[in-house]
Amino acid sequence: MWRRRRSGGEDRPVRIVAAAALLWAAPAAAQVADTTAGPVRGVTEGGLTEGKRIVFRGIPFAAPPLGALRWTPPAPVARWRGVRDARRPARACIQQDHGWNRADHAFRAEDCLTLDVGTAALSGRRPVLVWIHGGGNYAGSPGDMAAGPLVDRGIVVVGVRYRLGALGFLVRRGVAGGNWALQDQIAALRWVRANIARFGGDPGRVTIAGESAGAQDVGLLLAAPAARGLFARAILGSGTPGFGIPWRSRGAAERMGAPLATMRRAGADDVFAAGERLADPLLAGQDYRWLRTTIDGVVLPRAPDRLLAEAPARDVMIGTNAFELDLPGGAGQRDRFIVQSYGAKAPLARAYYRLDRPAPPADPRRGTRDQQIATDATFGCPAQRLARLLAGRGARVWSYRFDGSDDGGMTRHSAELPYIYGGKPIGGVAVMDYWANFIRTGDPNGGALPRWPAFDAAGSRIEIDNQGVRAAREATGGICQWSDTL
Repeated sequence: MWRRRRSGGEDRPVRIVAAAALLWAAPAAAQVADTTAGPVRGVTEGGLTEGKRIVFRGIPFAAPPLGALRWTPPAPVARWRGVRDARRPARACIQQDHGWNRADHAFRAEDCLTLDVGTAALSGRRPVLVWIHGGGNYAGSPGDMAAGPLVDRGIVVVGVRYRLGALGFLVRRGVAGGNWALQDQIAALRWVRANIARFGGDPGRVTIAGESAGAQDVGLLLAAPAARGLFARAILGSGTPGFGIPWRSRGAAERMGAPLATMRRAGADDVFAAGERLADPLLAGQDYRWLRTTIDGVVLPRAPDRLLAEAPARDVMIGTNAFELDLPGGAGQRDRFIVQSYGAKAPLARAYYRLDRPAPPADPRRGTRDQQIATDATFGCPAQRLARLLAGRGARVWSYRFDGSDDGGMTRHSAELPYIYGGKPIGGVAVMDYWANFIRTGDPNGGALPRWPAFDAAGSRIEIDNQGVRAAREATGGICQWSDTL
């Protein structure tokens, strides 16, 4: 179908931000916090330019998904004896090497259902951010998000690892469930509810957030009945529950996964590699095989749009980048993509983009015509529809579009992360303060920040670019009027 723009990958910018933001000092005295499975020892970190942060890494929130526990819901953690060391980096979940995720691939394990916690102090009741990393649902990790500068804003930050690829999303005939990764994330949220007060967090003020595949998972957690009551707010950056792709039925998922039915006892790397060879007949290219959402009958008992229409209203922040990804493969693949994205309204979409005419020169800010087609259908229009659906349910929705870059040229997928989560100012505005305010109160406004209007019938939002932040509105009568996907 299409491919992500590979420059930098999806999760790599978060790791770079976290590394650049920290001027590491020699570790101070260890800190011990209790959990429902036993005490853990973290470490105080920080440098001359930021506050001290107490960081705990690799705390198990579920039993290792090994042996008979592979392709099953996350099981409870067995209580350990003594104080568990949580001072060292934890292993990422099983994945293949795509270059941008090489460090995660080199330090991987099937026993990976752990999370990190960063806090300014073990006492108090601070708002909590639970970070769900991106990476196409087949790669990545939370990196060192829990040691990032949001902690200095008085927020407890939790970074979650979850099963990836076929180990996290395979549907097997005769076995209930299939969205094991979403079940991992729900188990992590249950851990947060039970334990975060012991790390200085407020279990009643939990925000879940993610970018790209992580944002998709956040959107599905908004829909999932089993996740209700586990968080108060949600942030989706460059991702929606379906990325504009039609939902996958359980029967279709079973047929796709059938070649792996005999691999339950195979090595984790072998299972994962076999999963990356599976083909979804709907997708011309297979980068999105684990991003096509499956209605598994357990985590998602019905289609996500129906579940969202029934879910309680929660404060939500939704945004995309002006340019997100490429659409390779030439005119034939582009035409198939338009039919898949717009269905019976594909002729209207073709007329909108003037596909009966030669492509105009690439826009230095928007890319080629095909790149804009891909960005609109995969990110922009689904985000607009999701914002309208949630606002129509009574949720407070805050919408943004990011159009910045370090060199003043075209933005790209994940380019916003150093600014939003790394504290880097853009146009003289510390946009991370919007996100910190939202995590605290559900409203991003405050202080001297330019005002951010709530999303409304007119499509009010903000535009973030190299000149700063300004109020704007979604275009009316554009391509999104013919899109009905999330």
